[in-house]
Amino acid sequence: MEHRPGLDPAVADIRRAVRAALSAGDEPLIVGLSGGADSLALTAAVAFEAPRAGRAATAVVIDHALQTGSDAVAARAAQQAEALGLDTRVVRVEVGTADGPEAAARAARRAALAAAARELGAADVLLAHTLDDQAETVLLGLARGAGAASLAGMAPVRDGDGIRWVRPLLAVRRETTRAACAAAGLDPWDDPHNDDDRFTRVRVRSAVLPVLEAELGPGVAEALARTADQLREDAAAFAEMIDETIEDIVEPADAGIAVSVPALAANPAALRHRIIRHVVASEFHESLTRAQTLEVARLVTDWSGQGPIDLPGCRASRVGARIVFAARA
Repeated sequence: MEHRPGLDPAVADIRRAVRAALSAGDEPLIVGLSGGADSLALTAAVAFEAPRAGRAATAVVIDHALQTGSDAVAARAAQQAEALGLDTRVVRVEVGTADGPEAAARAARRAALAAAARELGAADVLLAHTLDDQAETVLLGLARGAGAASLAGMAPVRDGDGIRWVRPLLAVRRETTRAACAAAGLDPWDDPHNDDDRFTRVRVRSAVLPVLEAELGPGVAEALARTADQLREDAAAFAEMIDETIEDIVEPADAGIAVSVPALAANPAALRHRIIRHVVASEFHESLTRAQTLEVARLVTDWSGQGPIDLPGCRASRVGARIVFAARA
């Protein structure tokens, strides 16, 4: 009997992750492809798993046009996706300057993928973020002091723009995607920006995490990813509690909204602070810092006649037994 070689473990791991992430249904899906090892390994797994799940898949290659030869990189990525049997398109985007180059590129990429999904009628967009990306995200959030929402990292599935943004590889290490590409004979592109230490994320990847692994022992990245999982569970529980509470304690006010002081005072500090941030975010589409949130909370717990507090997009003031959030002129 002829011996057939077994499936490479790295390829099997990524296929298994994609299989678990594919939602039921027959809607088309999109996989975002940069040409790097992570997205190329994901694309190969999608090419194998999607037809077996009855899902039509298209690889969308985003050319950010930020480097000389980016069109050739995009074309090479598209060729490899087509060789895997996927319909493929290349989309060239213009990257702005708002919030820095990384954020601007991310915004342009997301907009292009969302537009492609709407055009193709795709329900899901699959992205190739790995466990290593998750660990870096958690460390960056910790350095910013951005709170539990930031430390919760990236969600495996998130709805937005009428699309499911799916990250099947959040439990997969970056070294596994490289091994899967090698086993499948794929030729990943190494983005020179990934070695440019002008970018904070690159410094976290190349300097901070290796030091933590060396000084604290292996498993730091996995521990950070587990922390993100646990904090997302906590955030979901808080969100459910806020949804159950908010309608009973808020009421319309002139140019804004008012919240009951006794109701806020009766809640634990963690929930009180989240309600304050939720009210400002939902009514005025602004985010509060920790310091701003605590100042508003003092109107509830440490009231001594202090005046209104200027916040992003609004002003908070104590009026009798209410905290009134009103739009600023």
